[in-house]
Amino acid sequence: MFSVVFLVKTYGDVVIIIQVEVEIDCSPEISKDSILANFVIEAGLYDTGSWYNCDGCIDLLSSKVANIQLNPSTASVEFPGYMLVGKLEMPRLWSAEQPNLYTLVVILKHASGPVVDCESCLVGIRQVSKAPKQLLVNGNPVVIRGVNRHEHHPRVGKTNIESCMVKDLVLMKQNNINAVRNSHYPQHPRWYELCDLFGLYMIDEANIETHGFYFSEHLKHPTMEPSWAAAMMDRVIGMVERDKNHASIICWSLGNEAGHGPNHSAAAGWIRGKDPSRLLHYEGGGSRTPSTDIVCPMYMRVWDIVMIAKDPTETRPLILCEGPNDCQMTGIRMQWATVMGISMNIGKPLIAHLVSKEALSGIGLTSLFSAQEPLFLIMKLKASFPAIPAGLLRELADGTKHWAYGGDFGDTPNDLNFCLNGLLWPDRTPHPALHEVKYVYQAIKVSLKKGTLKISNTNFFETTQGLEFSWVAHGDGYKLGFGILSLPLIKPHSNYEIELKSSPWYSLWNSCSAEEIFLTVTAKLMNSTRWAEAGHVISTAQVQLPSKRERLPHVIRTGDAIILQENLGNTIQLSHQNSWQIKFDIQTGAVESWKVEGVSVMKRGIFPCFWRAPTDNDKGGGESSYYSRWRAAGIDSLVFLTKSCSIQNVTDYFVKIRVVYDGTPRVDMSSLTKLEKAKALFEIVIDYTIYGSGNVIVECNFKPNTSDLPPLPRVGVEFHLEQSMDKIKFYGRGPFECYPDRKAAAHVDVYEQIVGDMHVPYIVPGECAGRADVRWVTFQNKEGIGIYASMYSSSPPMQLNASYYTTTELDRATHNEQLVKEDKIEVHLDHKHMGLGGDDSWTPCVHDKYLVPAVAYSFSIRLSPVTAATSGYDIYKSQMQN
Repeated sequence: MFSVVFLVKTYGDVVIIIQVEVEIDCSPEISKDSILANFVIEAGLYDTGSWYNCDGCIDLLSSKVANIQLNPSTASVEFPGYMLVGKLEMPRLWSAEQPNLYTLVVILKHASGPVVDCESCLVGIRQVSKAPKQLLVNGNPVVIRGVNRHEHHPRVGKTNIESCMVKDLVLMKQNNINAVRNSHYPQHPRWYELCDLFGLYMIDEANIETHGFYFSEHLKHPTMEPSWAAAMMDRVIGMVERDKNHASIICWSLGNEAGHGPNHSAAAGWIRGKDPSRLLHYEGGGSRTPSTDIVCPMYMRVWDIVMIAKDPTETRPLILCEGPNDCQMTGIRMQWATVMGISMNIGKPLIAHLVSKEALSGIGLTSLFSAQEPLFLIMKLKASFPAIPAGLLRELADGTKHWAYGGDFGDTPNDLNFCLNGLLWPDRTPHPALHEVKYVYQAIKVSLKKGTLKISNTNFFETTQGLEFSWVAHGDGYKLGFGILSLPLIKPHSNYEIELKSSPWYSLWNSCSAEEIFLTVTAKLMNSTRWAEAGHVISTAQVQLPSKRERLPHVIRTGDAIILQENLGNTIQLSHQNSWQIKFDIQTGAVESWKVEGVSVMKRGIFPCFWRAPTDNDKGGGESSYYSRWRAAGIDSLVFLTKSCSIQNVTDYFVKIRVVYDGTPRVDMSSLTKLEKAKALFEIVIDYTIYGSGNVIVECNFKPNTSDLPPLPRVGVEFHLEQSMDKIKFYGRGPFECYPDRKAAAHVDVYEQIVGDMHVPYIVPGECAGRADVRWVTFQNKEGIGIYASMYSSSPPMQLNASYYTTTELDRATHNEQLVKEDKIEVHLDHKHMGLGGDDSWTPCVHDKYLVPAVAYSFSIRLSPVTAATSGYDIYKSQMQN
């Protein structure tokens, strides 16, 4: 067996000294001198990277870059084996960005010449150190963008399959993740080789955890107990001795959540003596003990992170090892954004704030996949973790299969779905949240300030030489132009600026009268790598260019179309020839039906809505959770009782109807007294103005009747469309699911989708499939007949949701396959929608900016018929002034 030690000497930074420690297995009776008399030990270092650039046969000898020979004078008490020493000139250093590897070959020969044994391994040359508040790799202060990873497979559990390891690494690299924490135990040996090869910074963690020992406070904690010292030391020593030759390992971890005491101090002392070339990581005991070289807290809030960053007495780098919601990937966790189900608010503003703090070295994302514990990220933030093996594929009695979690096997006790936090499904299919991770972690940044576009390369080693940049400009959703963006090479940690007047999009911008103009810049790989094909997008960013047009409140032209009104008992029927027809229930104020050219479009609507199917984060926190507070207030059971429905105004060209509702928690309707009606939580006034053109302006005024309501899940309207209206086209953020605190990766554009495809099949159902900042949307059948909806007047963009599953159904089901589709499409257009949260999943932690306080709200929506001859874009443009 052998180990490799690279000692960097000050020879102009172009020569390094290589030391290889070799042990020879032989009988104890054979002396060391006898071995040297009968055998020859030699080694060579080969630059195998050159092999991939040759056309035909590989010249092995020419790739040898260092001879490493026995040096008997270097023997020591610490290592009684054999020491080989050599020099390497102009080494190609290893980093996650440039994972340069050499092949080390150690040969044992008989003195007469024949080879007795030969061993080899891939080795990387790199230096890990620290500066005040910084983690350095090869002298550069790197930013760790990582996740926590558990070994997990959806069918074979903890059994390791190499193809799955490779898939995990490909997914990580493709999504700009550069670091992994092996939580919470040393992993399969092949994993380390692959991380060396693909390029991933690693925290290797000892298999030590006493989480939950606080339930046994009458016993002495193991880390304080001398009788446990040997066992703890054995696990630490075994990890270091087995894995010490891997360049990817930049930190050793003493374990996870195991308190802190003398046994940890002993383990830390042994590692520091054995391997001073790496840093030490340990969160236990408060994350700032003498046993760690890195301040590595869990689930820390941003204000506390900043406080540590500003503390002049704390000089260690800060890397969150676990944190806000898990972003797991089969075991890859992502801290700083808990990813239970839909959640994970890794938030662009938060990241931007933290990354600006030079004292922060990393983010540890909790998990990349929904099944086990996390991966690790270091950036200037972090993520969180799952707990028990879960997300297993289970076959039911009827032959169907589903993702099973705690309790599905009759297991007790269990942790229910807490093991499902992650960025992926157990089969490695990405969650929509992974887009946000990729965006936040991308090294190529784009920003716009005072008309100057700045493209920054935040890599520490890689230039932009292998990237192709392109641009596309849109005006109000319409593509104005696109092209290749020719840029000079941008060195690491450098930027390039483009003035608006000298940009290739200037003429388009200068002649554009759009209300909104967005520019998207994309960087793609020009050549294939181990982890991606040529053309893979590594970075994409969108900025809003200044508009030459003042944004004015949207209005419609009323036109001269005559509206026909008919009173049919309790129903008012409004129409214009055969182009459209709307029926109002005058008692309830609801739209009974809406037809366009004789085709039924809307089945029922339009109702106020404050409720959403709760997410895992909504339920976190017991009695203090948002979910518990919503239920205690009755928000989950609101019924809207019609106080009045009256026709306010009638002309030949429009009719105005006002509906007033009381939003009251559901009770036994037969016992609803006047006193109970007085307990209404909200008063809602909705004014409908219906024009002969078919346009319907919906003006909503929501007012709470009490001041002690919790933050609201949403404030908006709900209506039900015919199931045939399944072709959706919208102008807003997409194409994937996004929410107010998780939308940085979702670009503003016009997208076309099918209702059924928008549903996100989270293992445990809940709120999902939303689209943020929607300006307009159309719902049409295959003939093009349908309905248009948009923000109106001075109202901001909307949060859109459309699904065959009702909110009630998403709340009821405990597994996705239990969901029952309706014969209608439930549509939500929200003026306000609460964020998803994700600092953790067991406290109510949506940031204030993304809460929806229970105050008065006013907003307007425009609805209009759509046919194959019209388009959402044209209708939207018609409501703009000037």
